[in-house]
Amino acid sequence: MAEVRTRPLILVRGFGGLDVSSEQANPYQGFNEGTVYPGRRGENYIYEGFLLRAMKSTDYPYTDATNVVGYYSSPVSSPAGDLDGWGPEDTQGTVVVDHQVARRVLREAAKGTLWVYRFYDLSPRSLQRYGEGLARLIELIRKAEEQNEPGAFDGVDLVCHSMGGLVMREALLTLDGQEPASAARLVHRIVTLGTPHRGIAFQRMPRWLVETLPGAKAGSDELSSFSPDSTRFLELAKVFPLERILTVVGTNYRSYAVGAASALNRLSSLVDEGTLATNRSDGLVKHSAAQLPGAPRTFVHKSHGGFDSVVNSRETYEIAMRFLHGTHKISLWLDEAEVTRGGDWFGSSEYYFGVSIKPRYVDFELFHQSPEAENCYGPFSRPDLSDPLPELAGELSKPLSEPGDRTTGWAGPDRLIWEGWIDGRIKPSTDAQGVVFRLDVYVGERDVYGIGFSDNVIFRKQYYVQVFPGTHAELFLHTGEQYLSERGTHDAAGLRQVAHDDAHLGAAAPVQRLPEIRTRPGWFLDVVGTGFSARLRVAVAADGDDRT
Repeated sequence: MAEVRTRPLILVRGFGGLDVSSEQANPYQGFNEGTVYPGRRGENYIYEGFLLRAMKSTDYPYTDATNVVGYYSSPVSSPAGDLDGWGPEDTQGTVVVDHQVARRVLREAAKGTLWVYRFYDLSPRSLQRYGEGLARLIELIRKAEEQNEPGAFDGVDLVCHSMGGLVMREALLTLDGQEPASAARLVHRIVTLGTPHRGIAFQRMPRWLVETLPGAKAGSDELSSFSPDSTRFLELAKVFPLERILTVVGTNYRSYAVGAASALNRLSSLVDEGTLATNRSDGLVKHSAAQLPGAPRTFVHKSHGGFDSVVNSRETYEIAMRFLHGTHKISLWLDEAEVTRGGDWFGSSEYYFGVSIKPRYVDFELFHQSPEAENCYGPFSRPDLSDPLPELAGELSKPLSEPGDRTTGWAGPDRLIWEGWIDGRIKPSTDAQGVVFRLDVYVGERDVYGIGFSDNVIFRKQYYVQVFPGTHAELFLHTGEQYLSERGTHDAAGLRQVAHDDAHLGAAAPVQRLPEIRTRPGWFLDVVGTGFSARLRVAVAADGDDRT
């Protein structure tokens, strides 16, 4: 693929507890920790952690620049002598450049550099102080790049875990306070991982119950930032375009090590939904709390922290790199649907609809919905899934503490299912043709009265969508991998012929060339099987620099 010129990337860690001495001793703040996936092979076997994978990548190359900047609890003075173009204001204070390290590390440019923000070295411990420090780091990175290539700076990217997303918010507000509209100019795109943008649900529970969480009894300024009553997250839209923030939402509460937090989230569901049947969290942060109104989101079946979590799983890296550097945005909507089986004769049925997305050659999902994740769209009572569900952005604009969780509606207007990013430049195999992702479609049913079954599967089927991006994209739907294997690989012209020859088979054809819609952007994709049929609409749009 053509070389990608990566922007400076800042990694921001999450909450470290009340005693942060171990966090201060960790040079890379947990971003150097990865996961091993037994039984898999090659690139899918060992994920080295975000930092090392980024530095080893040939698709999106980065160089570690973390130690170019030092962080101090009290101000340090500027060294004497030649500062290599840096001013005393850059080399003194609490967030300062080491000009000698900068000379060595940044000798070419600050492009493609990776910076771990060590906010726990600063004092006092407060979100405002951390935000000011991050704003200062962004300005120092801008200056470093401009020194080497005047006029070349076009923003930094940020990846923020948990409370790190709140630190990011305070930094953007600080930048805008210093110079209106500067946040949108200095920052390109942001990915948040399990960030409690709208707070943590169980903070509204009785204090004695909250204090069962390890380390929570003493309290801190940081803990107060997790209040579910706060709507400070709404301030973000005033200083930064929300379409440039991707919220990654974890759904696997079962693997989160802090069992008390998971139990408290289940109790909060009793307040919201009147039942203890659901948890709807990553173990610590509720699905609805990890999202922002108006910002794109994706679900991954990972927990908040620990082994194979939102911070140290390969899904995070793959999703982030595609959002930060992808060439095309893909959107998927539900146009029509019909459930033709199920429905209790003696109870009351409700239906749920979900999909999962997995790219070819990468054995990890970019989007996940399932009954286990408790994040499918619904409930629906109508067989055509046309029930009017609450508008998501409106529901997410409310304080988390407001009773009722009505955030399981569509991701956006026109029954938007998913929006994600791909990079048409990546060729994971010399035989790869276009971009292929697997689409898993699920429809489930449960009896709300408890008389019938709570986990009926109405429909579950896999399809493969092959996209040939370009000036005029072409899309093909495969019902199997016959024409996707290395032996059966076809280019677009070959697939057109196969689709033409098998057109008489209809939905049973192994390859279908998807018809482009003339009245609106996209292509129709028909899903047909026992118990369910639907017409989906998929759109592919070039995703260039979207900054204002």
